[in-house]
Amino acid sequence: MQTNFLSQQFNNGSLAENSMACPANATICDGTSCVLPEDNFNQTLSVVLSTVLTIMLALVMFSMGCNVELKNFLSHIKRPWGIFVGFLCQFGIMPLTAFLLSLAFNILPIQAVVVLIMGCCPGGTASNVIAYWVDGDMDLSISMTTCSTLLAMGMMPLCLFIYTKMWTESDAIVLPYDSIGLSLVALIIPVSFGIFVNHKWPSKAKIILKVGSIVGAVLIVLIAVVGGILYKGSWIISPKLWIIGTIFPAAGYSLGFLLARVAGLSWHRCRTVSLETGMQNTQLCSTIVQLSFSPEQLELMFTFPLLYSIFQLLFALLILGGYRLYRRYHVKTKTDVEKTAQKEDSKSVAKINGGFVSDEMK
Repeated sequence: MQTNFLSQQFNNGSLAENSMACPANATICDGTSCVLPEDNFNQTLSVVLSTVLTIMLALVMFSMGCNVELKNFLSHIKRPWGIFVGFLCQFGIMPLTAFLLSLAFNILPIQAVVVLIMGCCPGGTASNVIAYWVDGDMDLSISMTTCSTLLAMGMMPLCLFIYTKMWTESDAIVLPYDSIGLSLVALIIPVSFGIFVNHKWPSKAKIILKVGSIVGAVLIVLIAVVGGILYKGSWIISPKLWIIGTIFPAAGYSLGFLLARVAGLSWHRCRTVSLETGMQNTQLCSTIVQLSFSPEQLELMFTFPLLYSIFQLLFALLILGGYRLYRRYHVKTKTDVEKTAQKEDSKSVAKINGGFVSDEMK
């Protein structure tokens, strides 16, 4: 990150004049504007929590891999219609939605750029956990997350070049290819181990999956809480960005589901595509923003990725709650099907026996 004011020189007189206006530990003072030294505690906490969260995420993705069958996963790669629909949602719908929202709300150029960066990011791994809870297609979910992360290396620069030209030079945005590569490795390796365990020991894989899905749900909430703690000083944000942060994920979920349905995908795959579209890799967006902009610019939009992650989680939980209610009251469980079959059998026996039904058949 480049800062233009960190190398300023001050004489003793100017420091004395500003000593009343600035805190004693300020490194740079200009009137009432001061730059304080970096909070070492916050930095240490960030490193520790990032390490813990990375390990937890790897374990969660390992457990999600335990629900993937290699044959089904390869079938999505060989016949990638579902992946292609997800690709259109991820790098077609989301960047365009970000562009239209930025124009509609007439936000500052620097704020429009961060909204577009979010729209151009690949899908996040949290979508795999939610997809499991809504009975989505896990083979499709993980293949979509993997492919979108891989394709992001080429599609992100292209989308940012197309959509950010009216606000800034695309060269000003630094894409951390190493972070994208690490995200890809952190996704592929644990999932591959999970697929192997599911292939060799399917009974053990089911146990790992149940534990991992619960840990994954806790991890999603934990990431949001940690983000709020680490960036508690950055919650000064434009009301327009609050509105966009609310609308954007909801639009992603809705449009992703609609396009998947129009493309003829089954209902459980529509749910999967919807979640993969609306749930973005917000950590990657935060990294790009920090690498690309100065501290003065960050004040205007740094919290937007965290804001988006909170609302994408809230809407995902609403989708999960709605689906669970629907499943409870409108979808027949295995037990219900068995009871219905028994009743049908009893009716057929009654017809044969002249209307007599034994107590065992009732």
